[in-house]
Amino acid sequence: MDTQQISAPSRASSGVVHDNSRHTSRFTVVGNHLTQHHELSLTAIGLAAHIQSLPTGARIGIKDLAARFPESEGRIAAALRELEAHGYLRRTRTRLANGRIATRTVSCNQPSDQWRTDALPGRDCPQRTVRPPTPVRPCIEPEANKAHPARSRPRPDAPPAPRRGSTPLLVPQPAFPAEPLLRTATDLLAGLHHQDPRLLLSTQDVDALAPGVAAWLEREVGPSAVEHALTSELPAEGLRRPAGLLAHRLTARLPPLPPFRPPADLPPRPLPLQNCDDCDRAFRAAEPGECPDCRT
Repeated sequence: MDTQQISAPSRASSGVVHDNSRHTSRFTVVGNHLTQHHELSLTAIGLAAHIQSLPTGARIGIKDLAARFPESEGRIAAALRELEAHGYLRRTRTRLANGRIATRTVSCNQPSDQWRTDALPGRDCPQRTVRPPTPVRPCIEPEANKAHPARSRPRPDAPPAPRRGSTPLLVPQPAFPAEPLLRTATDLLAGLHHQDPRLLLSTQDVDALAPGVAAWLEREVGPSAVEHALTSELPAEGLRRPAGLLAHRLTARLPPLPPFRPPADLPPRPLPLQNCDDCDRAFRAAEPGECPDCRT
């Protein structure tokens, strides 16, 4: 009697089976150290793969990514912090010529230990355990914002929002906020700490006070006069909030508008060019005809 051979079921039937096709265009090479990372969340792994597939110069701000994917801004911000902690992102902040702070982001397909924010000097980074990211509470929008989705996000030209727990800085607004005028106002405010070290302002305070300084400048007040009005007779003690004091001075000491000056008489316009009917030479005259040489 023959013995029936029973073959054991293949392990591949209970796990994933790959049906791979070779890519010849529009593909990104991603290492298994990222896709099979044991400490990154699934959101961070997917976000890193998406960022590595983008071209150089693409915008990867939190609001840009939140508009592209269904995850909330809080979850995307937490995923970016994870990638930065493990060396897959490098974010450095630099001050521009106009005084603003810009963030430069570098995506690394092979992270380096020296850029890991969870690494300490003198320790082996891969053997350390990274604390899990702080869970982000879901953002529940008010009923008013649900009815009007456009109100849930600030406008690009809106003034900077005040810090929590602080009074917003109210300053005069210029009639024509031209870019050179605001740039001069920003440079003036950023250099006030040279007159008094207590007047070292943050970037947010400079952005909030710049329109007030621009309102002075368009009233034909020179930068040196504005600087003197803001830095003279400062209190010897108790200067806890210099931005508030500067906002008060910009508002309380605002000079009046300059007197109206009628525009100066414009010089007479030159006569149009005409071609001589005889020699075809150009000359200026009110009507076509002959040039002075041909007439004589």
